[in-house]
Amino acid sequence: MAAPEPIRFRNRTTGGLETEQIYGEGWLRWLYEGNPLGSLSLHALVKRGVFSAWYGRRQDTPESAAKIGPFVRDYGIRMRDFAEPEGGYGSFNDFFYRKLSPGARPIDQDPSVAVFPADARHLGFQDVSKAPGIYAKGQRMDLAGLTGDPSLARRYEGGSLVCSRLCPVDYHRFHFPVAGTPGKAVPLAGALGSVNPIALRRRLAWLWENKRQRVTIEAGPFGLVTMVAVGATNVGGIVETFEPGRPVAKGDERGYFRFGGSWMATLLEPGRVRLAEDLVGATAEGVELLARFGTPMARLA
Repeated sequence: MAAPEPIRFRNRTTGGLETEQIYGEGWLRWLYEGNPLGSLSLHALVKRGVFSAWYGRRQDTPESAAKIGPFVRDYGIRMRDFAEPEGGYGSFNDFFYRKLSPGARPIDQDPSVAVFPADARHLGFQDVSKAPGIYAKGQRMDLAGLTGDPSLARRYEGGSLVCSRLCPVDYHRFHFPVAGTPGKAVPLAGALGSVNPIALRRRLAWLWENKRQRVTIEAGPFGLVTMVAVGATNVGGIVETFEPGRPVAKGDERGYFRFGGSWMATLLEPGRVRLAEDLVGATAEGVELLARFGTPMARLA
């Protein structure tokens, strides 16, 4: 039997190619890589919201806080970046959507720059209509499905797409990549399949079949920017913390994901921006770019 294909990413800070340490890797491969019993379990139970809601409630209990210390050590979480120390959380979920310390993620202040909305592993497609494959050859993004609005999706034909995948080990709050005025969050019902590449390499459609929330931002020279937050297995909720209709600055918080891996799409209209060179380069290699929230994602064209 061939060894499982690793998940590789390019680290923006070091420039090096690294292998991801996957939380729950054995479980994910059993569910998504063709095991008949795993596939049955996936469709009968795991992708259903009731399972993730039950699992999420377990992470809200005081007993779940005992998991925080081992998690911090096993995954090398740098706690000095966060407002509360390791022992300052009442449950694992409190820790999971922890807040940053002031200044831990400086926001690029150049008004011509859009920043990454989250600490994540990112893919970037300058023209999404020409993308040869997303996570695997031949897989194309269904923008109408992802946004839940065919007329909105048409605005982004030939435009740019940035995919931001948040692992369970990441900071799980997400932010506005540009300044502007956001509209209301639009909930889109769906299942809760995994958004790990183990699953997405086989079936990209999880991204537009999963539970999602869409927000559009009137962003001046950046045009109409659309962000779609995608839930995943064991994500107890997508929580919005912004006020619709109230102008936001670049980097202001939009919301957070409760427990689990999660995924974010940022859509920009054709001709508005040029994506960062290292983002485009990593994507061309077939790997994601690990980059922090607040650092450059794109620049006005």
